[in-house]
Amino acid sequence: MNNRKYLVASLFIALALGGCASDEAARTTGDEAGGAPAQTAPADSGAASGTALSDRERQRRAELLAQKRVHFAFDSSTIDDEARAIIEAHSAHLVANPQLKVTLEGNCDERGTREYNLALGERRAQAVERMMKVLGVAGSRIKTVSYGEEKPLCQEHDESCWRQNRRAEIGY
Repeated sequence: MNNRKYLVASLFIALALGGCASDEAARTTGDEAGGAPAQTAPADSGAASGTALSDRERQRRAELLAQKRVHFAFDSSTIDDEARAIIEAHSAHLVANPQLKVTLEGNCDERGTREYNLALGERRAQAVERMMKVLGVAGSRIKTVSYGEEKPLCQEHDESCWRQNRRAEIGY
């Protein structure tokens, strides 16, 4: 139920930002990933809303697209605000580039059984997939896979390392 609220709120934010991208208040909220990314439109075309994008907006969108990982809290598949912004940017990029397909890889830290971690990794990948679908990406262009604890970024056995391993990776 909680994920549904986040998805609905994300859709509302994306639609609101698409309709008011020229509004200075929308530029300062931090949720600037709603429209098409700058690299898919000429510099003065203004993406999906028909208004010119500022250099700041283009830079913010490029920074979000450069991030290919969204991280999760321990034992959770809930998307937080930071992850939401990254997913919104990638979704807008996919909508603007219909020839692209994406693979979402769910990962976990080493704690928990192999079976549990595979299931949690799948839930994480599916959470990102659901949000992308809400934001207009066709399900046929999205593939999800879970690696559980099998592809750690960090091999240490401490919280800072585990935090890095709790993620979904976005691959084109």
